[in-house]
Amino acid sequence: MAGQINAFQIAQAQFDHVAEQLKLDAGVREVLRWPTREFTFRIPVRMDDGSLNVFTGFRVQHSDVRGPSKGGIRFAADETLDTVRALAMWMTWKCAVVDIPLSGGKGGIVVDPSKLSVNEKEHLCRGWVQQMIRNIGPRQDIPAPDVGTNAQMMGWMMDEYSKLSGEFTPGAFTGKPVGSGGSQGRTEATGFGVIYNIREAMKRRNIDPKNSVAAIQGFGNVAQHAAMGFVELLGGKVACVSCWDRNDKKSYTYSHKDGVDAKFLLSITDQYGTIDKAKATAAGYAVEDGDAWISKEVDVLIPAAIENQINAESVKKISSRLKILAEGANGPTTPEADEYFKEKGIFLVPDFLCNAGGVTTSYFEGVQNDMNFYWSKQEVLGRLDEKITDAFNAVYEMSEKKKVYMRDAAYMVAIQRVVDAMQMRGWLQGDW
Repeated sequence: MAGQINAFQIAQAQFDHVAEQLKLDAGVREVLRWPTREFTFRIPVRMDDGSLNVFTGFRVQHSDVRGPSKGGIRFAADETLDTVRALAMWMTWKCAVVDIPLSGGKGGIVVDPSKLSVNEKEHLCRGWVQQMIRNIGPRQDIPAPDVGTNAQMMGWMMDEYSKLSGEFTPGAFTGKPVGSGGSQGRTEATGFGVIYNIREAMKRRNIDPKNSVAAIQGFGNVAQHAAMGFVELLGGKVACVSCWDRNDKKSYTYSHKDGVDAKFLLSITDQYGTIDKAKATAAGYAVEDGDAWISKEVDVLIPAAIENQINAESVKKISSRLKILAEGANGPTTPEADEYFKEKGIFLVPDFLCNAGGVTTSYFEGVQNDMNFYWSKQEVLGRLDEKITDAFNAVYEMSEKKKVYMRDAAYMVAIQRVVDAMQMRGWLQGDW
């Protein structure tokens, strides 16, 4: 069922709902509910066996009103233009809610990266840049890694951009390797940002983090560091994580009676997030169905995988013990599930606030690139904590002031900041 849900329609519906509450002008709504620019292109790649494969690539620039467009590049077999549109729109609100001078963009290629050799991945990365060179850059649109891509791939893309532009331009991409223009703390940033948000939510709900248990969907970068942070930063326990097994083509939930040791699981996880079942079982982990994570008796649920995972059907499996839903993934909850959380009084940390640690640290990376001066990990994570805490407080205060759901409050804060920027730039008056 989840695969049939159109992410862009959900993104537009969420925007429309809050635009109505804010009483936005019809013309302003039309500007913001659609991307400013969209690119669809073909990328020919000579494969290792000598054949020529042609891949479909996308880049969507939802907005540039508050600064250059910003957002990741996904390599995914099920990538669609509508998914990229939704993610680009959410990036606009994400940058605005944490109040950084960037706007929303997103990109992707329709491909299963696990089926590519290192050489083929590099050629595909460089081919994407060759198609987009005129429309990206540190003052236009700054891509970053996302599902199926990593720091090395951003390094190749930055290198190709620098070659084609004729000058070393590290700020054209973020999420690069440290030592090649990347920032300390970027690897942990999104997952730790989720934990900073949960910490603040627990304060508001008078929940003791040391007596709290979480269940996490996913075991990519965000989930890995959220799992580590929940234990190391909050003192809580992680009951389980789930992950896609690329060998079996299905997902599994890994749980342990003493709590998940994320560092151990990471040591037996391949680069695509597949955990070695045999080694996990030998270490005392129970291997359950992929959907088992959502029904665990926990205080906190952290969906940190893909869109639409908590929907009208799956929400019925959630334990009555649940107190906080922290959306580590983009768009993991459908509107039907939102209604359930409102009815039950479950505290929501909405996605574009909850997982904004990555883009915030990407912004820090760009600042460091411009200065050609780089901060320590401690300084980066300290600045990140401050930014995320301020953002959470702004959204929470809006929620309390307007007596609205946290998702609506986050949209109110973000959309108003974007509209204010449009006003200040003169877009809402005279000849535009």
